[in-house]
Amino acid sequence: MGTGRPPVCAPCHKRFYTRQHRRCIQCALPMPVTGKELRCGACLKDRPAFDATIVATDYFAPSDQLALALKFGADLRLAPLLARLIYDASRRNPVPGSDVQLAMPTLLAPVPLGLARLQERGFNQALEIAKPLSRMLEIPLNGRLLERKKETQAQSALPVGARARNVRSAFALPFAAMDQVRGLHVGIVDDVMTTGATLNEVAIVLKRHGARRVTNLVFARTLPT
Repeated sequence: MGTGRPPVCAPCHKRFYTRQHRRCIQCALPMPVTGKELRCGACLKDRPAFDATIVATDYFAPSDQLALALKFGADLRLAPLLARLIYDASRRNPVPGSDVQLAMPTLLAPVPLGLARLQERGFNQALEIAKPLSRMLEIPLNGRLLERKKETQAQSALPVGARARNVRSAFALPFAAMDQVRGLHVGIVDDVMTTGATLNEVAIVLKRHGARRVTNLVFARTLPT
């Protein structure tokens, strides 16, 4: 990212972050332009534990390079940009292609990293995005609302069918936070949503402790191959 040069040029911003196609209100996968159903067939058949997903864009060039530069290149200067793009997406009400007004969360939390991964990387990219996003949305952030109970393999290294098993029972609420989510609408922040297995497992934990609603706030959504 050169000095004085925006990481996303104006034409790319307009093409990839302003024009939005119709998405499933629950998992954010693209939906046909026509039709009145708000959820995709997969969510209708096997409804996730989370209630809605807001994404800034799909996970392909140039968006994938921004996410990779933050996560693996440790370019923390990109976190506020990704947060701004998520914020812009959250302002698109009603949801593109519908007349639905999505309710915004009352509390934000990042997807947590395991201790070993955190020590290796030195930061949690989801938390780095959540901090400026919290300020933009004026929604309080609890960076330690969730904890990762067990180290898991990187989801990106696993076949799709193994990802739900990989994160099963991986998350928990610390004892001090167990009564903090009852009746709340919690927003979970992450950089990339692939199959949704991680976010679904997080939502299961939150709902188990009484969360009324869970909305994902994610930078990029991976498209099915």
